[in-house]
Amino acid sequence: MKALVIAAHPDDEILGCGATAARLVSEGHEVHFAILGEGLTARHRDRTATDSQQLEVLHQRAHAAAEKLGVKSLVLYKLPDNRLDSVPLLEVVNIVEELVERFKPQVIYTHNGGDLNVDHEVIHRAVLTATRPASGSPVWDIYAFEVPSSTEWAFQRLNQPFRPNVFVEIAPTLEAKIAAMGCYESEVRRFPHPRSPEVLRAIATRWGSVAGCTAAEAFELVRSIRLLRD
Repeated sequence: MKALVIAAHPDDEILGCGATAARLVSEGHEVHFAILGEGLTARHRDRTATDSQQLEVLHQRAHAAAEKLGVKSLVLYKLPDNRLDSVPLLEVVNIVEELVERFKPQVIYTHNGGDLNVDHEVIHRAVLTATRPASGSPVWDIYAFEVPSSTEWAFQRLNQPFRPNVFVEIAPTLEAKIAAMGCYESEVRRFPHPRSPEVLRAIATRWGSVAGCTAAEAFELVRSIRLLRD
């Protein structure tokens, strides 16, 4: 099976499904990461300014995180950070279409559409648009993941509250997720921030208790299609 994780910013791919990605790799599946936003310029007062050296460091950390999980490839784009709503949706859809054509994934993991971060919403819609179930589409399943400090901080007041209904046991790969997140030195926060290692473990424990296991990542199944295929 081929799985494609489509995220808005460097670290979203780890926060959303890092342990699941590591589990898929351990089971012999092919996993690819694609990060569409550059993840940096929203921190500058002048949002048109980008420090190329800082951006290079951030993207090096993204590659290091992907290597920690054993994913097959990482594709980085440079769409404007926290301003994807300023980009014509068609441009984002075209990128996703190109990714689907390149990797031909059966499964896609991506953002929940009701997150506080507007970039997550745009990515969610672009994925749904690009993977419309037309004849010949390779995509069987689409799962939405949560991103701590964005999903829960919307307080279920936006368009699509996160309603998980699929749980993946991740006890053997949880620490791989924590280690991969540690590659993003600028993104990790101290407890009790949701992106702290302690809270990431607590979230996994919470979802594990819901699913009847020690630790889990939670997803909302957006769509699942099983057709007769050659």
